[in-house]
Amino acid sequence: MKKVIYILTFFLSTYVLAQNKQLFDEANTLYNDANYTEALEKYKSILESGEHSAELYFNIANAHYKLNHIAPSIYYYEKALLLKPNDKDIKNNIAFARNMTVDAIDTVPEVGISKFVKNITNMMSFDAWAKLAVGFVVLFVILLVTYYFTYSTSKKRFSFVTGSLSLLLSFVALGFAFHKFELVKNDQPAIVFAQESKIKSEPNLRSSEAFVLHEGTKVQVLDTVSNWKKIKLSDGKTGWIMNDDIKILKDF
Repeated sequence: MKKVIYILTFFLSTYVLAQNKQLFDEANTLYNDANYTEALEKYKSILESGEHSAELYFNIANAHYKLNHIAPSIYYYEKALLLKPNDKDIKNNIAFARNMTVDAIDTVPEVGISKFVKNITNMMSFDAWAKLAVGFVVLFVILLVTYYFTYSTSKKRFSFVTGSLSLLLSFVALGFAFHKFELVKNDQPAIVFAQESKIKSEPNLRSSEAFVLHEGTKVQVLDTVSNWKKIKLSDGKTGWIMNDDIKILKDF
């Protein structure tokens, strides 16, 4: 019975992939013919089937951009960047899309030790840091065994020093792994979709207005209370926005 299920699943997934490829080609043809609305419908059909890719998000963003949809174009460019952070085409196009936004928000640069540690942490993924920590632990065990079973003083000294260094580096790598995990967990970007959103100082309509944001602006979500989200801008300002006014980027 299980074999039958596996075979059916295989053929179903193959059929869906073939259908999505056909839809993707049809959507690209419509896009090239300047039928952007029709192209969007087909791209969205692929998205609704559960397929997620940088190429699909990029093309959806391009169609929205051609239709002057500020927030959706930036939203889908940002999603494409999450999957392909070094893609030059995505970076170039999102720069054009951001030029359509109203809000001009400065970025507060990180300095000192905080910037140094963050740069090193972002050099590798959480899994890579964890594997490196395990590798240093394995090396430490090998050197420890060598230390106990060798009779040469120089080899003992080398095994002790190198083993101690390996153990220290394993703790350092483990520290960077947990730091990377926290950075990823706390990184909750979102795009403002409301044409104009009044940001409140507290999560209720009666509170004072902190500032105003417009569609396409990127924010960081810090907290959620009922139907409100606490956000932070790149210049350090914080406030509360209605859930319906923004869309979270990491909702794959």
